[in-house]
Amino acid sequence: MTGLELSRAYFEECGRPMLERDFPELMPYLATGLFGAGSECMGFDDEVSRDHDFEPGFMILLPGEDVVDRRAAFQLERAYAKLPKEFMGAKRAKISPVGGSRHGVIRISDFFQDKVGAPDGVMTVSQWLTVPSSSLIEATNGEVYFDNFGLLSNIRASLSRYPEDIRLKKLAGHLLLAAQAGQYNYRRCLMHGEAAAAQMSAFEFVKNAAAAIFLINGRYMPYYKWSFRALRALPRLSIEAELFEYLITTPCEGETAEEKGDVIESVCADIIDALIDDGVTKANCGDLEKHAYSVNDSISDPEMRNLHILAAV
Repeated sequence: MTGLELSRAYFEECGRPMLERDFPELMPYLATGLFGAGSECMGFDDEVSRDHDFEPGFMILLPGEDVVDRRAAFQLERAYAKLPKEFMGAKRAKISPVGGSRHGVIRISDFFQDKVGAPDGVMTVSQWLTVPSSSLIEATNGEVYFDNFGLLSNIRASLSRYPEDIRLKKLAGHLLLAAQAGQYNYRRCLMHGEAAAAQMSAFEFVKNAAAAIFLINGRYMPYYKWSFRALRALPRLSIEAELFEYLITTPCEGETAEEKGDVIESVCADIIDALIDDGVTKANCGDLEKHAYSVNDSISDPEMRNLHILAAV
């Protein structure tokens, strides 16, 4: 059983009956679910993940104090604390204050302030440019079990994807860095006899090319330890995950070093094909750097377009 499945079962058997029985007057204003930090919220947890933070629990999310006051929030916290401490063989951790940062009673505004720096989810251009994609995915992943008030779902919907010009700015930046690391620096490091530097170039290429692929798919890239698993599940260019794994797990020596250079060119060609299919580049070549600048030129807002090409990465 996954963490999300455990959470849903715990909520349905223990949480929902408690809320409907003891807080019927608050039900129109409440939301519940499980999302945020943790592999369980990504749907990526497994047996290894159970060595920490694997417990029955869920979130009760509240609007502002003008709707649900502090007294009501405190009563909800006490009721949550009294729920069964063990469920389906999993035990709840002892945390204080009640609920902690992942489970229990949480103000909607506090959650989004923590994740994206905007309590109402309305982000500035600067925030869109600088907030890590892993934080944005934590604000929108997991499951909402119910949202009677609607505020939570509205904010999550507004944060579900990058505004198009922001996406293109980030895409242009990652394409440029991928081009510099992969198509330029990798082979030059080999020519200098710097195998370690060549391997670092391969790492930088993979990191930025993967980020570009997530952006091409219109998805947020998760925290690095889950990036390959998420990459393999993307609808477009997921096959590159195998090539990326090869690039960063093989040595830069002999025939392998030369072959890795060919793999880099192959990945770049696939990415360029996708950019052309999406109509975001007018360049007509195999040079990923030229496509990066062409993507930047396709940005609609002139102020955004005129920012440094690496402003978003």
